Amino acid sequence: MNAKQITEVIDLQDTIQTLVEANDLPGIVEAVAPATVEQLSSLLERLPMNERAIVYRLLPKERAIEVFESFSPALQSDLIHGLQDGEVASIFAELDPDDRVWLLDELPASLAPRLLHGLSQKDRQLTAEVLGYPKGSVGRRMSPEYVSTRAEYTVAQAMRRVRARLDDAETVYTLPVLDGGRRVIGIVSLRDLLRAEDDRPVAEIMQQARVSTAYQTAEDAARKCADLGLLALPIVDKESRLVGVLTIDDAVRILEHEETEDSARQGGVEPLRRPYFATPVRSLVGSRIVWLLVLAIGATLTVQVLSVFEATLEQVTVLALFVPLLIGTGGNTGNQAATTVTRALALGDVRPRDLGRVLLRELGVGFSLGSLLGLVGGAVTALIYEPRIGLVIGLTLLAVCSMAATIGGIMPMIARALRVDPAVFSNPFITTFVDATGLVVYFLIAKAVLQL
Repeated sequence: MNAKQITEVIDLQDTIQTLVEANDLPGIVEAVAPATVEQLSSLLERLPMNERAIVYRLLPKERAIEVFESFSPALQSDLIHGLQDGEVASIFAELDPDDRVWLLDELPASLAPRLLHGLSQKDRQLTAEVLGYPKGSVGRRMSPEYVSTRAEYTVAQAMRRVRARLDDAETVYTLPVLDGGRRVIGIVSLRDLLRAEDDRPVAEIMQQARVSTAYQTAEDAARKCADLGLLALPIVDKESRLVGVLTIDDAVRILEHEETEDSARQGGVEPLRRPYFATPVRSLVGSRIVWLLVLAIGATLTVQVLSVFEATLEQVTVLALFVPLLIGTGGNTGNQAATTVTRALALGDVRPRDLGRVLLRELGVGFSLGSLLGLVGGAVTALIYEPRIGLVIGLTLLAVCSMAATIGGIMPMIARALRVDPAVFSNPFITTFVDATGLVVYFLIAKAVLQL
């Protein structure tokens, strides 16, 4: 939304809260009637949980479903707890199977059987199929509602299948082409079907299919779908039989979710999974406190290093002045390398087997950065203090930058090889590690150059 729309939502929020306090339900209906789905979503995200449920109940059914589908799964879960069982069952039945599973992942396990029981047999079976795949896999995010065709069918026959499934298929713009064993042998777009002659076989106009297995991670499959520019990516089982499709909108949603998690963890916090204003203060505290405690404990390494070299500091007190500069430069260098490699891993540009190449590459980058910073820092320090102090600072910057860039580059790759989120191993931990080791390097160089 633009600035004007955000201002309108904030004004509407003030109006709604006044009407809720006055228990003016007709006034609330009148106030929200002109709002778009996007504005309603933003409004409900900003309201407290009890007011959110009141306003949501007053929305027309079709609009309520659209607004609900625009929420994040975590926010959907919050809203569910504020609605009555009948309202919840009605909303749950209107969702697509993959969206139901995404919501179920956020709800207490005891609530899932009740919601599934309220579905029709067909919807319950489709949802159960998606639920059967492991958490984090694309099978749990695919849609089992698709339109497929056969290679031997004519264009007219394929189009009849499309028209028959217009109301319930997730997408009709991309059709997987199957053989007799339901294995994907190609793909055909609706555009190609529309411009081909009715009696032409699908086999003559189909293209090579790009597929993912249902057990592949959702992030990898979504990245593949987005990188290839596909409207829908066929999802197959271990025998290459079609079981669903991942649409581009779901792929974008998955990537946004994963990138939000990575960004949060690189900053030393747990992802909120819901909008800022819809997140309780206790959740904000909980998302940060664990990481702060871990980093505080790690920072004791720095204190310990300083205590070990206390005698050195007493002999040359000017060395203490440069501690913030050196550990800050090292931490920033490591964070830059970690962020770059983590992003490359997510895009598939780098794989764990490239560890050696990345190590050498980041060592070269760190050495170059350290040489430049060391030359400048050493020269300035020598002019202000004395040449020997300048030499210590220059050599330390060279060593710290080389070490920090190397460590920052390989730690995300080690994490990926261990099947751990690379973002967890990134900035906060690298900063703590480089702080401690950088100080050790600093004081060892100082003792050698200054002959302490």
